[in-house]
Amino acid sequence: MERRVWERLGRRASVVGLGTWQLGADWGEVSEDAAHAVLDASLDAGVTFFDTADVYGDGRSERLIGRYLRERPDAEVLVATKMGRRVEQSPEHYTLDNFRAWTDRSRENLGVDRLDLVQLHCPPAAVIASDAVFDALDTLVAEERVAGYGVSVETCDEALAAIARPGVASLQIILNPFRRKPLERVLPAAADAGVAVIVRVPLASGLLSGRYTASTVFAENDHRTFNRRGEAFDQGETFSGVDFATGVEAAAEFARLLPEGVDPAAGALRWAVQQPGVTTVIPGARSAEQAAANAAAAGLPPLDEPTLRAVRDLYDQRLRDQVHHRW
Repeated sequence: MERRVWERLGRRASVVGLGTWQLGADWGEVSEDAAHAVLDASLDAGVTFFDTADVYGDGRSERLIGRYLRERPDAEVLVATKMGRRVEQSPEHYTLDNFRAWTDRSRENLGVDRLDLVQLHCPPAAVIASDAVFDALDTLVAEERVAGYGVSVETCDEALAAIARPGVASLQIILNPFRRKPLERVLPAAADAGVAVIVRVPLASGLLSGRYTASTVFAENDHRTFNRRGEAFDQGETFSGVDFATGVEAAAEFARLLPEGVDPAAGALRWAVQQPGVTTVIPGARSAEQAAANAAAAGLPPLDEPTLRAVRDLYDQRLRDQVHHRW
């Protein structure tokens, strides 16, 4: 699989990575054996980037990855975790002492002396505006607790503020055919600054797979049930903020726009991979088959210009009014 450069880390990683929220919580139950199979299938397909967080199953996702990589010492995987969501979202909690404690916990969970990458996990905008926060992150690097740091954000304004920080190695943001706003300013700014871009929610929480209908029911402990209106966290993390019924209809239309024989999920991943400035795309997976299919999307031919225009028109006509002004 193609590997792209992380300029500020001096590393390369696969253009399709693996998001591991599913292996921790909030997507229904995933057994330890199933999680191991997902990691195995991803690595075997050429995936060399795993994204996790300290809150995914209260550390379960980190621990699963740590155990797995100890069993695969040959694996050259860049593991990114996140911190900051285990406390009330108030800027005063973003201190060096807390950063040390949070990264110590993640290092223990992952079984490493130094984290490859730690990301602020969608912090309040005031945190991104704080010089003291980034001084503290620089201290983590100097102390060799982390090799580098990044910021995961909800909005394009937050993204641009993070990119302007000279020590930021990566930016993580939602981008998919149903959430296009980052194409306008964020991706060009990141490319100019040498900041890696991690694309999350590339399938709009599965909408773009084309597998759902208006009557689809998700498990009670699945965020696609309990967070549709932002009851638990930012609404944009669930179906990219798109109303479910509208999203189902738009997803069916998206599938019809793709070249014959291209699976909708693979087409959505291919769309994200070919956007200028994208470094890696992190679909999640709950089965080995799904993980392998996601990875295979990296090998598809690029979507042609007429298809890209049609996908853009679909967004403009059906979805722009719902999401473009919000994030």
